[in-house]
Amino acid sequence: MNGAESLVHTLLASGVDTCFANPGTSEMHFVAALDRVPGMRCVLGLFEGVVTGAADGYARMAGKPAATLLHCGPGLANAAANLHNARRARSPMVNVVGDHATYHRAWDAPLTADVEGIARPFSDWVRSGRSAATIAADGAAAVQAARTAPGQIATLILPADTAWGEADGPAAPLPVPAPAPASPQQIEGAARLLHRDGAKVLLLLAGAALAEAGQRAASRIAAATGAGLRAQMSNARVARGQGRYPIERVPYPVDHALAALAPYTACILVGAKHPVAFFAYPGKPSSLLPEGCTVHVLARPDQDVAGALEALAEEVARGVAPPPANAGPRPTPPGGPVTCEGIARTVAALMPEGAIVVDEGVTTGRGFFAETHAAPPHDWLQLTGGSIGEGLPLALGAAIACPDRKVIGLQADGSAMYTVQALWSLARERCDATIVVFSNRKYAILRHELMAVGANPGRTALDMLDLGNPDIGWVKLAEGMGVEAAIAPDLDALADLMRAAMARRGPFLIELLVP
Repeated sequence: MNGAESLVHTLLASGVDTCFANPGTSEMHFVAALDRVPGMRCVLGLFEGVVTGAADGYARMAGKPAATLLHCGPGLANAAANLHNARRARSPMVNVVGDHATYHRAWDAPLTADVEGIARPFSDWVRSGRSAATIAADGAAAVQAARTAPGQIATLILPADTAWGEADGPAAPLPVPAPAPASPQQIEGAARLLHRDGAKVLLLLAGAALAEAGQRAASRIAAATGAGLRAQMSNARVARGQGRYPIERVPYPVDHALAALAPYTACILVGAKHPVAFFAYPGKPSSLLPEGCTVHVLARPDQDVAGALEALAEEVARGVAPPPANAGPRPTPPGGPVTCEGIARTVAALMPEGAIVVDEGVTTGRGFFAETHAAPPHDWLQLTGGSIGEGLPLALGAAIACPDRKVIGLQADGSAMYTVQALWSLARERCDATIVVFSNRKYAILRHELMAVGANPGRTALDMLDLGNPDIGWVKLAEGMGVEAAIAPDLDALADLMRAAMARRGPFLIELLVP
């Protein structure tokens, strides 16, 4: 058994049975091991950003890490943007990055790079293999690190000679530490805030607090104390739809966020971070909470967030039943010209129960939450790190993790061009995913940002934010990668195409012309 084979055996024994890959020469022994060792599903991505974005989507839905296979320092660099997003999502992931043989590094061959240096800003755990005899143990440690709460990015560098050298055999899986419970002081401090006379308290939710059980506990607390509930601005996964609570997010635009949070005198963070503006803007604050607002941490992301919520509910809402989760009647498709609200209502009206919605709608998608609360039960995945180009890979990974659920991608056109290669993988894997591309042929969000920062754009600046001249033909792009596609000029056509897509399996792309 060589080192690569011992590593694959170890990954499988540790529960990692899916590998998203874009390999090169240094990884050929690992590729051969994937063929010789049964049990690992291998998914090829034609760009490294597709690989890491798909592993992120897989982890969010499967609740466990996938492996990625990347080629040397440049391949890891190509993957870094979606590693950043995955780290912000707290998704567990094990990156296996091939490198030159240990003795070859000194010769400074063309692909030689500081792989550890590239990995560290985007990883929580980094190790470079030293020998074939120890690489299996390194793999077990990488999986343990990835699965440590709240989910971590583990990067294992695999020099070629540690892959082809003789190994002693696989390593045993390592135990995964349970998340630490919130302290009694954290629970008691939150309870005191909720009971303080005249206090207007916000529970800001993230992570496990946005699963169904967390929402029920939070709603009991709100019902008993009058506290407000919101999700943080960007979230890895939210349980939504009928039977779930219609929780709104902190808005993205600074002025909207400041207005939404202005009434609160205290904020309790439940797996969430202090709410801050996405960027700095002249004359506007970085913190979105009002001045003097008390901030208390009920549970950090690495703690048992769900358990902390339950404990707080027992403290302040014992005997209080959760209020009915009533989001109103399911919308009907509105038809007519394309509007953001109309898109959301059409999706909510036509998605099947159990759908997975992947939202990289950017500007078009800002108002989707309010119009989709009453959709059938579904999970909603967002871009968490702000690095655009993850929507299509997230849809790929979610579809691999949950092949029995329909995936619906709500996708900005400019962002989709960063990782358009994911369409090919969706076709190759026959993923049951419908992608709706909002074809406004511009970087609309950056036009908003020009105004928000007080810039004074001219023709050159506006041309830099325009995706026309020539227009991108999404139907032709999709069909060229094996995905059937069609254009929807209005909401009536969108509804017709969505009905057809929901009634069939396999990948389908709808280019929605957005004014």
